[in-house]
Amino acid sequence: MESEMEMEERNKPTAIFMAFGTKGDVYPVAAIAAAFACDQKQYSVVLITHSAHENLGHHLAEKHVAYYPISSPPVLSSDQDHETTTGRGSLELSFLLQKRIVKREHRRECYSVVQRIFGCGPSLEGDFIAINFFALEGWSLAEMFRVRCIVVAPYVVPYSAPSSFERQFRKEEPLLYRYLQEAPINKVCWKDVIHWMWPLFTENWGSWRYDDLNLSPCPFTDPVTALPTWHDRPPSPLVLYGFSKEVVECPDYWPSTVRVCGFWFLPLEWQFSCKKCSEISALVSSGNLQIKDVLCSAHLVLQNFLEAPSTPPIFVGLSSVGSMGFLKNPQAFLRVLQTVIEITSYRFILFTAGFEPLASAVLMIAAEASSHLSQRQLSEDCISIFDGQLFCFTGSMPYKWLFPQCLAAIHHGGSLVE
Repeated sequence: MESEMEMEERNKPTAIFMAFGTKGDVYPVAAIAAAFACDQKQYSVVLITHSAHENLGHHLAEKHVAYYPISSPPVLSSDQDHETTTGRGSLELSFLLQKRIVKREHRRECYSVVQRIFGCGPSLEGDFIAINFFALEGWSLAEMFRVRCIVVAPYVVPYSAPSSFERQFRKEEPLLYRYLQEAPINKVCWKDVIHWMWPLFTENWGSWRYDDLNLSPCPFTDPVTALPTWHDRPPSPLVLYGFSKEVVECPDYWPSTVRVCGFWFLPLEWQFSCKKCSEISALVSSGNLQIKDVLCSAHLVLQNFLEAPSTPPIFVGLSSVGSMGFLKNPQAFLRVLQTVIEITSYRFILFTAGFEPLASAVLMIAAEASSHLSQRQLSEDCISIFDGQLFCFTGSMPYKWLFPQCLAAIHHGGSLVE
């Protein structure tokens, strides 16, 4: 739920955390925002993210973090548009048009929110915008409102510059290239650009900066002369990574302002889609409740399935794989699992992760075999199919609690699972 913060007369610095993408992209940043709000009480703290992550709202409110939703989807897949088009060419054209419309509206909403926060007066000392790598809007908005911008990311930058980027940059912007190569220590430099900032120098961002924000199309240049701002060299932006040095080394060619902070773990209660399960978990972890069952009565069927006196089940969770368009035929995927069950007699737990086509395929199979007691809807978000050997769950549970009770885990390797 969006906070109705009054920003007209700010007397506290504001920290905006802006994160877009799937849960693995957003939730760790939200956890950092909540921790920051608890530790730095002199700040007003805001999280800007997709409205699809509205489940974060009440968790953030408990930590006094304001939540501002943006209507764009976490992932836009061409498969989502297949029913309205005929033919491959028209599908691609329709998707490109849809993507352009969504991007324009997304940026408009981001600007509107930041304008409400920072646009009613001068910036205060300590104001900043923290972005993940899918929220590069925040860099230009921070420049516009003259506040600091830093990067907070749970994984290494997920894109790299094209091999021709440096050669083309040097050819088209020789003075800016020199400006960045000759930068004094701790000032923004070519290492920053090649590590993560290079998309900001593309037309994708340049036209928005110029047409909508009245900034120069190219960062670090004067909007009138288009020359590098030799007189104004901003500091190299801080990049905070949420993983361990034991997992990923920090090479010398990374910017000196990169900090590897260790993994950012979510509070356990955030990882339950069920509010009652979350409340029980919080009481148990705080020592205020001593019980054997850690799930609510509606989800004891899941706990009973895990604790059945047989070989532990195998977990399957594809998370955002479906919404990104990689699971083309959910029903065929389920039939593959059925074949494995018939051959091996293993039991499986499948998390559908909010991917509607997969959840619908599960319901269809359950309906076809509704005469069998072992193939039925056990609760609102729990369905048992294939003679009770496949337990399907449409919500979420903490992997830290779930995985030790499973024989193996098959997952897509996102940051929340790692």
